[in-house]
Amino acid sequence: MSKVLSAVAWPYANGPRHIGHVAGFGVPSDVFSRYMRMAGHDVLMVSGSDEHGTPILIAADEAGLTPQELADRNHRIIAEDLASLGCTYDLYTRTTTRNHHAVVQELFLGVYENGYFVEQTTYGAISPSTGRTLPDRYIEGTCPICGYDGARGDQCDNCGNQLDPADLKNPRSKINGETPEFIETQHFFLDLPALADALKEWLDEREATGLWRPNVIRFSQNILKEIRPRAMTRDIDWGIAVPLDGWREQPTKKLYVWFDAVVGYLSASIEWARRTGDDDAWRQWWNDPEALSYYFMGKDNITFHSQIWPAELLAYSGKGSLGGKPREYGELNLPTEVVSSEFLTMEGRKFSSSKKVVIYVRDLLSRYQADAFRYFVASAGPESQDSDFTWSEFVRRTNDELVAGWGNLVNRTANLIAKNFGEIPPLGDLTPEDEAVLATAEAAFGVVGDLIGRHRQKQAIGEAMRAVGEVNKYVSDTEPWKIKDDPTRLGTVLHVVAQCVADLNIVLAPFLPFAANQVDLAFGGRGEIAPMPRIDEVDDLDGGAPYPIITGDYASAVTWQRHPIAVGTPVAKPTPIFTKLDPSIVDEELARLA
Repeated sequence: MSKVLSAVAWPYANGPRHIGHVAGFGVPSDVFSRYMRMAGHDVLMVSGSDEHGTPILIAADEAGLTPQELADRNHRIIAEDLASLGCTYDLYTRTTTRNHHAVVQELFLGVYENGYFVEQTTYGAISPSTGRTLPDRYIEGTCPICGYDGARGDQCDNCGNQLDPADLKNPRSKINGETPEFIETQHFFLDLPALADALKEWLDEREATGLWRPNVIRFSQNILKEIRPRAMTRDIDWGIAVPLDGWREQPTKKLYVWFDAVVGYLSASIEWARRTGDDDAWRQWWNDPEALSYYFMGKDNITFHSQIWPAELLAYSGKGSLGGKPREYGELNLPTEVVSSEFLTMEGRKFSSSKKVVIYVRDLLSRYQADAFRYFVASAGPESQDSDFTWSEFVRRTNDELVAGWGNLVNRTANLIAKNFGEIPPLGDLTPEDEAVLATAEAAFGVVGDLIGRHRQKQAIGEAMRAVGEVNKYVSDTEPWKIKDDPTRLGTVLHVVAQCVADLNIVLAPFLPFAANQVDLAFGGRGEIAPMPRIDEVDDLDGGAPYPIITGDYASAVTWQRHPIAVGTPVAKPTPIFTKLDPSIVDEELARLA
């Protein structure tokens, strides 16, 4: 079995996260990681809160807080929300730890010593009203290449090309609409052209596997066509110091947040290892060329994961045209796959906190079951194309599929067993119909597991629910409630259905972990099918301030295969696993958006 790194996008800590964010990175990464653990792989799932950059400064000013106070508050909120959603991080940490700062600076020095940083004088954008640096992403204008009006200062989402803010036509600040001033400033640029051949070779190898989603590989290859050096430092006083004499002393020169944030996958792995007491344990996922790594994010972050981060890794390892050799971390693995989702909209509109077109994760989970949302994302989320979250569709899928399909099968099976036997009955002679439905349920392990492993979660949950439908049909066809004078046959039918329910509960566990434990309890189990994350309050390993992390013990996850049910296991009258939603909530929720 393989070492598998689940590298999950780092939520930005300028505010709470809404459901559009977690639909892209949170739920898909957890479904995958849960399945891979159940299938016997050694998974390391890491992420954390991204806490540097100008947007944090802007949000802190608006809230009357220091940047650190804002980051502290929002990191805790985001961590609690992700844990409540059931996301099984081995470590969810943050970028303001001293460990992260040290790892980022080590990566910088490796890239620098190998010659892949170029010092250049360039133009930086300044807000005339505040005198503060405007980050590239906070400047909009017309793309000089394709003419798209709405290009950002770092890239155009329409044509995919990398941009500089000064190149934009009619540039304007996204913060207040003013025209930025451009002043000369000195920065370190990552020499992407010197890494272009190595990047192309890696992407061509990835394309040859046929595993990457076509939109991701095409976008990634397209941005290579216009590759040029990219600034990796910024004029800002909130961030990680440049670890060079003459630079570290400058309070307003820091590393670019996107140089810093992607290093978080490595720094979180190193922090996790240090917290286990084996400081070098991370190397099994980063230095072993046989290890696999999957990076989960929304499509607006493809550039940073299929170009910037691989370029940093190649430069640190000395794999570009300038050569070089790695420092203490050794040669680091490139991503096996960049698993990018498309965008989720809400009621036909883009998410916008300022326009109240938003529902935060915490608000949703305060009113609805986490598994209902997880089910929606898996079955109707933005896996390979943009999708729309509507309250009417959320209610429909919850009621017509979760409640009427899976919930109904679980409840009526447990009810019939509780009423007629009070325990799992013995198995008698099997009919061809019995054998067929058992085969259908067992086959779901192979079909669904293969699809999850290839990041086809929408198709995977569709296959799982198709099997649920087949078992429901078997119950309707055999009509066990009408079997009055043949207890052996009644017991056989109910045993068969109970085995199918047990099988499909495991198959659905990566998608519906909270329900999986409840279903297991309803049929006499211990309710430990799907381990859950927890939040620990920890000390900074290097003397910084304490902070909360998400972690957990996931070794108890049930294995991905049929587990024969035990005759005689007590089964009591169940309570419904899923909550049926009143259609009136659609109007109630839409009123909240008004």
